[in-house]
Amino acid sequence: MEKTAIHSEVVRIIAELFEIDPARITPNAQLYTDLEIDSIDAVDMAAELKSLVGKKISPEDFKQVRTVQDVVDAVYKLQQA
Repeated sequence: MEKTAIHSEVVRIIAELFEIDPARITPNAQLYTDLEIDSIDAVDMAAELKSLVGKKISPEDFKQVRTVQDVVDAVYKLQQA
């Protein structure tokens, strides 16, 4: 899956899970400050992203994730592994 398609899916997942306007979910949006996603929400998001990756996502895979683009990059990297 290409990064643009992953980005679209990440936006859809965040918008649906957390009832956030998709217009706010930009690549540079900070998950914790701009989108107000907390650590428990992040676990829920990782569970949803599992379907994109096709395998379990460990907390280590998302340790450095801070922005929406970081999520896209992490999912892309996991798909390539």
